Amino acid sequence: MSASLSAPRVGVWLIGARGSVATTVIAGCAAVTAGLHTPTGMVTETDVFTGSGLPALSSLVFGGHDTVDCPLPKRAEALAAGGVLPHGLPSAIAAELEAADREIRPGGPTPGDTRAPDELIDAFATDMRDFVRRRGLDRAVVVNVASTEPARPGAMPPSSLYAAAALRAGCPYVNFTPSTGLHHPALTAPAESSGLPYAGRDGKTGQTLLRSVLGPMFAQRALSVRAWSGTNLLGGGDGAALADPAAAAAKNAGKERVLADTLGAAPDGETHIDDVPVLGDWKTAWDHIAFDGFLGTRMVLQTTWQGCDSALAAPLVLDLARITARAHEAGLSGPLSELGFYFKDPVGDGPSSLGEQYAALAALATRLRPLPEETR
Repeated sequence: MSASLSAPRVGVWLIGARGSVATTVIAGCAAVTAGLHTPTGMVTETDVFTGSGLPALSSLVFGGHDTVDCPLPKRAEALAAGGVLPHGLPSAIAAELEAADREIRPGGPTPGDTRAPDELIDAFATDMRDFVRRRGLDRAVVVNVASTEPARPGAMPPSSLYAAAALRAGCPYVNFTPSTGLHHPALTAPAESSGLPYAGRDGKTGQTLLRSVLGPMFAQRALSVRAWSGTNLLGGGDGAALADPAAAAAKNAGKERVLADTLGAAPDGETHIDDVPVLGDWKTAWDHIAFDGFLGTRMVLQTTWQGCDSALAAPLVLDLARITARAHEAGLSGPLSELGFYFKDPVGDGPSSLGEQYAALAALATRLRPLPEETR
Protein backbone atom coordinates (compact mmCIF):
# COMPACT_ATOMS: atom_id res chain seq x y z
CA MET A 1 0.00 0.00 0.00
CA SER A 2 1.34 3.46 -0.89
CA ALA A 3 2.04 6.10 1.74
CA SER A 4 -0.80 8.27 0.43
CA LEU A 5 -3.31 5.43 0.83
CA SER A 6 -2.10 4.42 4.29
CA ALA A 7 -1.85 7.96 5.71
CA PRO A 8 -4.07 8.52 8.77
CA ARG A 9 -7.31 10.33 8.05
CA VAL A 10 -8.22 13.14 10.44
CA GLY A 11 -11.65 14.66 10.92
CA VAL A 12 -12.27 18.38 11.36
CA TRP A 13 -15.70 18.84 12.97
CA LEU A 14 -16.74 22.47 12.61
CA ILE A 15 -19.29 24.12 14.89
CA GLY A 16 -20.99 26.63 12.60
CA ALA A 17 -20.15 24.41 9.61
CA ARG A 18 -22.20 26.38 7.06
CA GLY A 19 -20.89 29.80 8.06
CA SER A 20 -18.47 31.97 6.09
CA VAL A 21 -15.35 30.89 7.99
CA ALA A 22 -16.16 27.18 7.83
CA THR A 23 -17.03 27.34 4.15
CA THR A 24 -13.75 29.14 3.40
CA VAL A 25 -11.85 26.53 5.46
CA ILE A 26 -13.37 23.64 3.50
CA ALA A 27 -13.05 25.35 0.12
CA GLY A 28 -9.50 26.48 0.87
CA CYS A 29 -8.35 23.03 1.91
CA ALA A 30 -9.80 21.54 -1.27
CA ALA A 31 -8.24 24.24 -3.45
CA VAL A 32 -4.77 23.86 -1.95
CA THR A 33 -4.94 20.06 -2.03
CA ALA A 34 -5.89 20.16 -5.72
CA GLY A 35 -3.02 22.54 -6.50
CA LEU A 36 -5.39 25.31 -7.55
CA HIS A 37 -3.97 27.79 -5.01
CA THR A 38 -0.94 28.10 -2.76
CA PRO A 39 -1.25 27.79 1.07
CA THR A 40 -0.73 31.50 1.73
CA GLY A 41 -1.29 32.32 5.41
CA MET A 42 -0.73 28.76 6.67
CA VAL A 43 2.18 28.68 9.12
CA THR A 44 1.98 24.86 9.13
CA GLU A 45 3.09 24.92 5.48
CA THR A 46 6.29 26.81 6.29
CA ASP A 47 9.70 25.36 7.14
CA VAL A 48 9.15 25.62 10.89
CA PHE A 49 6.75 22.65 10.76
CA THR A 50 8.78 20.49 8.39
CA GLY A 51 9.07 17.05 9.95
CA SER A 52 6.52 17.72 12.71
CA GLY A 53 4.30 14.86 11.57
CA LEU A 54 1.21 16.99 10.94
CA PRO A 55 -1.65 15.35 9.03
CA ALA A 56 -1.57 16.20 5.34
CA LEU A 57 -4.22 18.59 4.05
CA SER A 58 -5.35 15.81 1.71
CA SER A 59 -6.10 13.60 4.75
CA LEU A 60 -8.57 16.04 6.34
CA VAL A 61 -12.24 15.08 6.31
CA PHE A 62 -14.83 17.74 7.17
CA GLY A 63 -18.17 17.64 8.95
CA GLY A 64 -19.91 19.59 11.67
CA HIS A 65 -22.99 21.08 13.28
CA ASP A 66 -25.06 24.06 12.23
CA THR A 67 -28.53 25.41 12.90
CA VAL A 68 -28.97 26.68 9.32
CA ASP A 69 -29.69 24.53 6.28
CA CYS A 70 -28.10 26.50 3.41
CA PRO A 71 -26.02 23.90 1.51
CA LEU A 72 -22.27 24.48 1.40
CA PRO A 73 -22.12 24.73 -2.42
CA LYS A 74 -24.70 27.53 -2.34
CA ARG A 75 -22.88 29.26 0.52
CA ALA A 76 -19.62 29.03 -1.41
CA GLU A 77 -21.24 30.57 -4.48
CA ALA A 78 -22.42 33.50 -2.36
CA LEU A 79 -18.91 33.99 -0.98
CA ALA A 80 -17.45 33.90 -4.49
CA ALA A 81 -19.98 36.52 -5.60
CA GLY A 82 -18.81 38.70 -2.70
CA GLY A 83 -15.14 38.33 -3.59
CA VAL A 84 -14.28 36.18 -0.56
CA LEU A 85 -13.59 33.05 -2.64
CA PRO A 86 -11.98 33.16 -6.10
CA HIS A 87 -14.39 33.28 -9.00
CA GLY A 88 -15.03 29.78 -10.34
CA LEU A 89 -13.63 27.97 -7.31
CA PRO A 90 -16.99 26.63 -6.00
CA SER A 91 -17.65 24.79 -9.27
CA ALA A 92 -14.08 23.47 -9.41
CA ILE A 93 -14.41 21.87 -5.96
CA ALA A 94 -18.13 21.07 -6.04
CA ALA A 95 -17.58 17.41 -5.14
CA GLU A 96 -15.59 18.29 -2.01
CA LEU A 97 -18.18 20.83 -0.89
CA GLU A 98 -21.01 18.33 -1.41
CA ALA A 99 -19.11 15.62 0.48
CA ALA A 100 -18.60 17.93 3.47
CA ASP A 101 -22.22 19.10 3.34
CA ARG A 102 -23.41 15.50 3.69
CA GLU A 103 -21.53 15.31 6.99
CA ILE A 104 -23.22 18.34 8.59
CA ARG A 105 -25.78 17.57 11.31
CA PRO A 106 -28.46 19.81 12.87
CA GLY A 107 -27.14 21.88 15.77
CA GLY A 108 -28.94 23.41 18.68
CA PRO A 109 -30.59 24.35 20.80
CA THR A 110 -33.08 25.84 18.37
CA PRO A 111 -36.24 27.75 19.33
CA GLY A 112 -38.73 25.34 20.86
CA ASP A 113 -36.09 22.68 21.59
CA THR A 114 -37.15 21.07 24.87
CA ARG A 115 -34.15 18.78 25.30
CA ALA A 116 -32.20 19.12 28.54
CA PRO A 117 -28.54 20.21 28.30
CA ASP A 118 -27.25 16.70 28.94
CA GLU A 119 -29.50 15.33 26.19
CA LEU A 120 -28.10 17.89 23.75
CA ILE A 121 -24.53 17.09 24.77
CA ASP A 122 -25.20 13.38 24.25
CA ALA A 123 -26.76 13.99 20.84
CA PHE A 124 -23.86 16.16 19.69
CA ALA A 125 -21.28 13.67 21.01
CA THR A 126 -23.06 10.84 19.19
CA ASP A 127 -22.84 12.79 15.93
CA MET A 128 -19.10 13.30 16.47
CA ARG A 129 -18.44 9.64 17.30
CA ASP A 130 -20.52 8.45 14.32
CA PHE A 131 -18.50 10.73 12.03
CA VAL A 132 -15.22 9.19 13.21
CA ARG A 133 -16.56 5.63 12.93
CA ARG A 134 -18.39 6.02 9.62
CA ARG A 135 -15.50 7.72 7.84
CA GLY A 136 -12.84 5.43 9.34
CA LEU A 137 -10.92 8.30 10.94
CA ASP A 138 -7.99 8.02 13.32
CA ARG A 139 -9.29 11.00 15.29
CA ALA A 140 -11.32 14.19 14.90
CA VAL A 141 -10.70 17.72 16.16
CA VAL A 142 -13.73 19.86 17.06
CA VAL A 143 -13.31 23.55 16.12
CA ASN A 144 -15.82 26.23 17.10
CA VAL A 145 -16.16 28.83 14.32
CA ALA A 146 -19.77 29.82 15.06
CA SER A 147 -20.89 33.42 15.55
CA THR A 148 -19.99 35.03 18.87
CA GLU A 149 -22.56 34.45 21.58
CA PRO A 150 -23.30 36.96 24.39
CA ALA A 151 -21.36 36.42 27.63
CA ARG A 152 -24.18 35.88 30.10
CA PRO A 153 -23.95 34.07 33.45
CA GLY A 154 -26.18 31.16 34.31
CA ALA A 155 -27.21 28.33 32.02
CA MET A 156 -24.61 26.57 29.91
CA PRO A 157 -24.47 28.38 26.52
CA PRO A 158 -24.46 26.53 23.18
CA SER A 159 -20.68 26.84 22.76
CA SER A 160 -20.20 25.03 26.07
CA LEU A 161 -22.65 22.30 25.10
CA TYR A 162 -20.57 21.59 22.00
CA ALA A 163 -17.33 21.75 24.00
CA ALA A 164 -18.75 19.26 26.52
CA ALA A 165 -19.79 17.02 23.63
CA ALA A 166 -16.26 17.09 22.23
CA LEU A 167 -14.89 15.93 25.59
CA ARG A 168 -17.54 13.22 25.80
CA ALA A 169 -16.72 12.03 22.28
CA GLY A 170 -12.98 11.95 23.03
CA CYS A 171 -12.17 14.74 20.56
CA PRO A 172 -9.59 17.52 21.05
CA TYR A 173 -11.27 20.94 21.07
CA VAL A 174 -10.36 24.37 19.67
CA ASN A 175 -12.42 27.49 20.39
CA PHE A 176 -11.74 30.01 17.61
CA THR A 177 -14.40 32.38 18.98
CA PRO A 178 -14.68 34.55 22.12
CA SER A 179 -17.69 32.46 23.22
CA THR A 180 -17.52 30.57 26.52
CA GLY A 181 -16.75 27.05 25.26
CA LEU A 182 -14.57 25.17 27.76
CA HIS A 183 -14.32 28.27 29.98
CA HIS A 184 -17.63 27.37 31.65
CA PRO A 185 -16.96 26.43 35.32
CA ALA A 186 -18.83 23.15 34.92
CA LEU A 187 -16.31 22.01 32.30
CA THR A 188 -13.08 22.78 34.17
CA ALA A 189 -12.81 19.39 35.86
CA PRO A 190 -13.97 17.33 32.83
CA ALA A 191 -11.45 19.13 30.61
CA GLU A 192 -8.61 18.52 33.06
CA SER A 193 -9.43 14.83 33.44
CA SER A 194 -10.18 14.16 29.77
CA GLY A 195 -6.58 13.55 28.72
CA LEU A 196 -7.31 15.62 25.61
CA PRO A 197 -5.43 18.64 24.25
CA TYR A 198 -7.43 21.83 23.77
CA ALA A 199 -6.80 25.39 22.64
CA GLY A 200 -8.47 28.80 22.32
CA ARG A 201 -9.92 31.28 22.47
CA ASP A 202 -10.87 33.97 19.94
CA GLY A 203 -8.76 33.83 16.81
CA LYS A 204 -6.31 36.71 16.37
CA THR A 205 -6.76 37.77 12.75
CA GLY A 206 -6.48 41.56 12.42
CA GLN A 207 -6.56 44.42 14.88
CA THR A 208 -5.36 42.38 17.85
CA LEU A 209 -2.66 40.74 15.73
CA LEU A 210 -1.31 44.21 15.02
CA ARG A 211 -1.62 45.22 18.68
CA SER A 212 0.42 42.19 19.75
CA VAL A 213 3.25 43.55 17.60
CA LEU A 214 2.91 47.27 18.33
CA GLY A 215 2.39 46.93 22.11
CA PRO A 216 5.80 45.26 22.65
CA MET A 217 7.40 47.81 20.30
CA PHE A 218 6.30 50.72 22.50
CA ALA A 219 7.35 48.89 25.66
CA GLN A 220 10.75 47.85 24.31
CA ARG A 221 11.51 51.35 23.07
CA ALA A 222 10.49 52.84 26.47
CA LEU A 223 7.79 55.01 24.89
CA SER A 224 4.88 55.95 27.14
CA VAL A 225 1.45 55.14 25.69
CA ARG A 226 -1.11 57.59 27.06
CA ALA A 227 -4.22 56.30 25.26
CA TRP A 228 -5.11 53.58 22.76
CA SER A 229 -8.55 53.76 21.13
CA GLY A 230 -9.99 51.68 18.35
CA THR A 231 -12.99 51.18 16.13
CA ASN A 232 -14.08 48.09 14.19
CA LEU A 233 -16.51 48.24 11.27
CA LEU A 234 -17.76 44.86 10.10
CA GLY A 235 -20.76 43.19 8.51
CA GLY A 236 -21.93 39.64 7.90
CA GLY A 237 -23.05 37.26 10.63
CA ASP A 238 -20.32 38.39 13.01
CA GLY A 239 -21.30 42.03 12.62
CA ALA A 240 -24.91 41.21 13.44
CA ALA A 241 -23.91 39.06 16.42
CA LEU A 242 -21.55 41.70 17.79
CA ALA A 243 -24.26 44.36 17.62
CA ASP A 244 -25.34 42.77 20.91
CA PRO A 245 -23.42 44.70 23.61
CA ALA A 246 -22.86 41.52 25.64
CA ALA A 247 -21.30 39.75 22.64
CA ALA A 248 -19.18 42.80 21.83
CA ALA A 249 -17.94 42.91 25.43
CA ALA A 250 -16.76 39.31 25.14
CA LYS A 251 -14.90 40.17 21.93
CA ASN A 252 -13.31 43.34 23.30
CA ALA A 253 -12.03 41.68 26.47
CA GLY A 254 -9.33 39.86 24.52
CA LYS A 255 -8.38 42.97 22.54
CA GLU A 256 -7.86 44.99 25.72
CA ARG A 257 -6.01 42.17 27.50
CA VAL A 258 -3.29 42.12 24.84
CA LEU A 259 -2.57 45.81 25.47
CA ALA A 260 -2.52 45.42 29.24
CA ASP A 261 -0.16 42.44 29.02
CA THR A 262 2.27 43.91 26.50
CA LEU A 263 2.35 47.48 27.86
CA GLY A 264 2.38 46.50 31.53
CA ALA A 265 -0.89 48.34 32.25
CA ALA A 266 -4.10 49.05 30.39
CA PRO A 267 -3.96 52.45 28.66
CA ASP A 268 -6.87 54.88 28.54
CA GLY A 269 -9.23 54.45 25.61
CA GLU A 270 -11.91 52.07 24.39
CA THR A 271 -12.52 49.81 21.41
CA HIS A 272 -15.87 50.06 19.63
CA ILE A 273 -17.48 47.54 17.29
CA ASP A 274 -20.04 48.77 14.76
CA ASP A 275 -22.23 46.56 12.57
CA VAL A 276 -22.17 47.80 8.96
CA PRO A 277 -24.18 45.17 7.03
CA VAL A 278 -23.13 46.39 3.56
CA LEU A 279 -19.51 45.41 4.34
CA GLY A 280 -20.47 41.73 4.31
CA ASP A 281 -17.43 39.59 5.12
CA TRP A 282 -15.03 42.56 5.00
CA LYS A 283 -13.90 44.57 8.00
CA THR A 284 -12.02 47.77 8.77
CA ALA A 285 -10.17 48.27 12.05
CA TRP A 286 -8.75 51.67 13.02
CA ASP A 287 -6.48 52.41 15.99
CA HIS A 288 -5.47 55.80 17.40
CA ILE A 289 -2.42 55.58 19.69
CA ALA A 290 -1.34 58.63 21.67
CA PHE A 291 2.14 58.33 23.16
CA ASP A 292 4.89 60.43 24.73
CA GLY A 293 8.43 60.52 23.42
CA PHE A 294 11.66 62.04 24.75
CA LEU A 295 11.17 65.14 26.93
CA GLY A 296 7.44 64.52 26.93
CA THR A 297 6.98 65.26 23.23
CA ARG A 298 3.43 64.17 22.36
CA MET A 299 2.99 62.02 19.27
CA VAL A 300 0.33 59.89 17.59
CA LEU A 301 0.35 56.68 15.56
CA GLN A 302 -2.76 55.73 13.58
CA THR A 303 -3.26 52.38 11.85
CA THR A 304 -5.94 51.10 9.50
CA TRP A 305 -6.42 47.40 8.83
CA GLN A 306 -8.79 46.38 6.04
CA GLY A 307 -9.30 42.71 5.41
CA CYS A 308 -11.60 39.81 4.66
CA ASP A 309 -12.40 38.08 7.92
CA SER A 310 -12.97 34.59 6.50
CA ALA A 311 -9.82 34.68 4.36
CA LEU A 312 -7.81 35.76 7.40
CA ALA A 313 -9.34 33.12 9.68
CA ALA A 314 -9.44 30.06 7.41
CA PRO A 315 -5.69 29.32 7.21
CA LEU A 316 -5.44 29.67 10.99
CA VAL A 317 -8.27 27.17 11.51
CA LEU A 318 -6.50 24.68 9.24
CA ASP A 319 -3.25 25.25 11.14
CA LEU A 320 -4.95 24.73 14.49
CA ALA A 321 -6.78 21.59 13.42
CA ARG A 322 -3.59 20.01 12.11
CA ILE A 323 -1.42 20.97 15.09
CA THR A 324 -4.04 19.88 17.64
CA ALA A 325 -4.57 16.57 15.86
CA ARG A 326 -0.83 15.90 15.91
CA ALA A 327 -0.64 16.93 19.58
CA HIS A 328 -3.36 14.38 20.36
CA GLU A 329 -1.53 11.70 18.38
CA ALA A 330 1.67 12.53 20.27
CA GLY A 331 -0.06 12.10 23.64
CA LEU A 332 -0.19 15.75 24.69
CA SER A 333 -3.08 16.78 26.91
CA GLY A 334 -4.45 19.88 28.62
CA PRO A 335 -4.20 23.47 27.38
CA LEU A 336 -1.89 23.98 24.42
CA SER A 337 -0.52 27.30 25.61
CA GLU A 338 2.02 27.29 22.76
CA LEU A 339 -0.86 28.04 20.39
CA GLY A 340 -1.27 31.50 21.94
CA PHE A 341 0.20 32.78 18.65
CA TYR A 342 -3.25 32.28 17.15
CA PHE A 343 -5.49 33.72 19.90
CA LYS A 344 -6.50 36.95 21.62
CA ASP A 345 -7.26 35.18 24.90
CA PRO A 346 -5.11 32.02 24.95
CA VAL A 347 -5.68 29.17 27.38
CA GLY A 348 -2.82 28.30 29.70
CA ASP A 349 0.16 30.47 30.56
CA GLY A 350 2.21 32.23 27.93
CA PRO A 351 3.42 35.56 26.55
CA SER A 352 1.23 38.10 24.73
CA SER A 353 3.92 39.45 22.39
CA LEU A 354 3.60 37.94 18.91
CA GLY A 355 7.36 37.44 18.62
CA GLU A 356 7.53 35.45 21.84
CA GLN A 357 4.40 33.53 20.88
CA TYR A 358 5.96 32.57 17.56
CA ALA A 359 9.03 31.28 19.36
CA ALA A 360 6.80 29.12 21.58
CA LEU A 361 4.97 27.81 18.50
CA ALA A 362 8.27 26.92 16.84
CA ALA A 363 9.31 25.05 20.00
CA LEU A 364 6.06 23.08 19.86
CA ALA A 365 6.71 22.24 16.21
CA THR A 366 10.03 20.70 17.27
CA ARG A 367 8.41 18.87 20.18
CA LEU A 368 5.84 17.30 17.83
CA ARG A 369 8.41 15.69 15.59
CA PRO A 370 7.82 11.92 15.64
CA LEU A 371 10.15 9.77 17.67
CA PRO A 372 11.95 7.02 15.72
CA GLU A 373 9.48 4.36 16.91
CA GLU A 374 6.55 6.42 15.58
CA THR A 375 7.96 6.38 12.04
CA ARG A 376 8.39 2.61 11.82
